[in-house]
Amino acid sequence: MTLIKSISGIRGTIGGTPGDNLTPIDLVKFTSAYVEWLKEQHPGQKLKVVVGRDARMSGTMVNAIVTGTLQGCGIDVINIGMATTPTVEMAVPANKAQGGIILTASHNPKQWNALKLLNEKGEFLNEQAGKRVLAITEKNDFSFAAVEQLGQIKEVSYEDEHIDAVLSLPLVDAEAVKAAQIKVVVDAVNSVGGIVIPKLLKRMGVEVIELNCDATGNFAHNPEPLPGNLTEIAAAVPAHKAALGIVVDPDVDRLALICEDGSMFGEEYTLVAVADYVLSHTPGNTVSNLSSTRALRDVTDKYGTSHAASAVGEVHVVSKMKETGAVIGGEGNGGVIYPELHYGRDALVGIALFLTMMAKNKKTALEIRASYPAYHISKNRIELTPQIDVDNILAKIKEKYAHEQVNDIDGVKIDFENEWVHLRKSNTEPIIRIYSESRTEEKADALAEKIIADIKALI
Repeated sequence: MTLIKSISGIRGTIGGTPGDNLTPIDLVKFTSAYVEWLKEQHPGQKLKVVVGRDARMSGTMVNAIVTGTLQGCGIDVINIGMATTPTVEMAVPANKAQGGIILTASHNPKQWNALKLLNEKGEFLNEQAGKRVLAITEKNDFSFAAVEQLGQIKEVSYEDEHIDAVLSLPLVDAEAVKAAQIKVVVDAVNSVGGIVIPKLLKRMGVEVIELNCDATGNFAHNPEPLPGNLTEIAAAVPAHKAALGIVVDPDVDRLALICEDGSMFGEEYTLVAVADYVLSHTPGNTVSNLSSTRALRDVTDKYGTSHAASAVGEVHVVSKMKETGAVIGGEGNGGVIYPELHYGRDALVGIALFLTMMAKNKKTALEIRASYPAYHISKNRIELTPQIDVDNILAKIKEKYAHEQVNDIDGVKIDFENEWVHLRKSNTEPIIRIYSESRTEEKADALAEKIIADIKALI
């Protein structure tokens, strides 16, 4: 298994040899490189870094190495232990830290782990900063502290502060939710969501049926919250006569919902629904990435405000949100970003806003879902031989469809009147990923096949 290094961090499976799998040596090197970058950003300062992790089985080992390395570099550590990704993001500025490290491989299986790096705002590093950390890692030239200057480790929890902040938001009404007497089933895939999500819900007066909420890190099923992995909760929601099913990934930055009949609300529509509720009270602009459903644009148009598309990736969405002053944004993978709380994907705030919407509008999940345009996304890929110039292929596709609305900030996206297609090249393989959306599954598949035929004609 290849060790994956990117601007957002380092990721791999635990064990094996350096450069192949994610080993203790890799963890030391990458953490040390991050410290060197922090020193460049904050010269002469005594540095402090927040560290938190999901419930992965390797979490205690990885946490010990990372916090020990920070300490050895002379960095003070705020170790918040088992915590969601958005909790770590919020804890960085709250503790006046210069950075943060999240130990999570997100939706990847249990043998994976990763280091995700944050700046002093609790936001992911941008491309320039990420590349600089990678360059420092390759130099393999680090400095460590003398014994008198070793960093100190302070162990605290921040989950209650996170929940308090969510519940204090003006658009979150826990009393209305409590009065609605809502019952939900929660599937937290045996990670940290099993601790924090039931706690949030109970404080909102919700009756909670817990499914896979033991934070052992031994994931009960494939942890990516896609329909094929959610058969257990899909059966449990109607069996318990619950009003809603709530599913989070291991680090709780993605939110998927299940309707009362066990059908999928649709990860793409998590953001759409939350945005609808937010815009109904605070009209403003919205942002999602180029591969997310057009339904968000439709909802935004309903309120007479503007929707903008960003390149794929949370850091790009956040950048575009700041640029356009968006009041809500995120990604079609169930990632809700609500700047009123913080600039990061956060399942807790998504849950609280959605439940408030249900309670105040007196609508079921099925009724809410039926109120939005029905779109279907088809995800495909085409593998090319290594000698083929993928950039040239994309340029020719752009030229072929120049008469349509084309966006090339991240691959090539072509917007047709009633559908769209987005082509992105892989950074590691000669592959073009093809995402298409239309009014029916058949039409989305047909559009993808048409573009694949266009590509093959150019080879």
